[in-house]
Amino acid sequence: MRAAVYYGKNDIRVEQVSEPGSVKADEVLLRPFYCGICGTDLHEYAAGPIVIPTAAHPLTGASAPQILGHEFSAEVVEIGSAVTHLRVGDRVSVMPILACGECFYCRRGHDHLCERMACVGLSHAWGGIAELAVVPARAAYALPENLSDLQGALVEPTAVAAYGVDTAGVRPGDEVLITGTGPIGTLAAIYASALGANVTMSEPNANRRRVVASLDIGEVLDPTQVDVVDHLRSRTGGRGADAAIECSGNGRALDTAFGAVRSRGTITQTGLFTGSAQIDPMQVSLREITYNGTWCYPLTDWPRIIDVISRLELPVERVVTATYDVDRITEAFDTLISPAGDEVKLLVNARA
Repeated sequence: MRAAVYYGKNDIRVEQVSEPGSVKADEVLLRPFYCGICGTDLHEYAAGPIVIPTAAHPLTGASAPQILGHEFSAEVVEIGSAVTHLRVGDRVSVMPILACGECFYCRRGHDHLCERMACVGLSHAWGGIAELAVVPARAAYALPENLSDLQGALVEPTAVAAYGVDTAGVRPGDEVLITGTGPIGTLAAIYASALGANVTMSEPNANRRRVVASLDIGEVLDPTQVDVVDHLRSRTGGRGADAAIECSGNGRALDTAFGAVRSRGTITQTGLFTGSAQIDPMQVSLREITYNGTWCYPLTDWPRIIDVISRLELPVERVVTATYDVDRITEAFDTLISPAGDEVKLLVNARA
């Protein structure tokens, strides 16, 4: 079968690989529909291997070369003998994090921080940018009829975004600043708005501002032209935002978040930094600011996120600005990693 396989930095190949064999009792065989390219994938492509193992992974035994893809929807082709919650033909969204269930964090319900965590498409034998994939049955969740195959591939980044907003304790009527409107920032803005918050977004990229402005969920500011802190404080009577969700992994954006939140406000760091950043501890103390980090999402959150997208009709599909065939995978990565790139979210059509 055909698959997109990661070999190392700047080296992804579309090639023929062996099809999976028969599934184990607790596994399912899937035929992927759509698969997103995540920031983690981009880091692997530009500077990896980072999380893709070069020796056998302690939980899964997987190592590079690695079939890519961890944000995907699929059709169930075969189920293991012990699987009761899925049927052949079901459409599913895959929750890709694999936890050991035994370590300090797993035993305390924080399995997204598992000491031996693995991930489908990064440190598991199979990934979503392929004609077929095998995953543990517990990782596949059936999609309701009103969610499309494309929306199913967006459950994973929506879960990341929602966890950042939830960790900040956002409530109806709150003033919320989102810094960075890439895929996660835009989805965070959609989710926060659906919760009833008043959302302000800061984004220097003109195309991303255009996309998020079309959603009509809040004010979109260009931080190269507007002092975001002054603007937000002026609009809130000098108080500032109740919460800021930092989604860019950029030091200037983090400075903006600290300047924009009110005393006893909350900042959630959802965007991943690849370098260091400066924080003024005195401001944290004097203003009693809460600064939280988030890493992916609680693994038990998947059904809730599917339900939220479905019931609230969140327009998550509107973050997608392009779909590429598998044969254009390298072009897709180069487009997303380019500083001049104008895509927000790109999905790979695994069937094409």
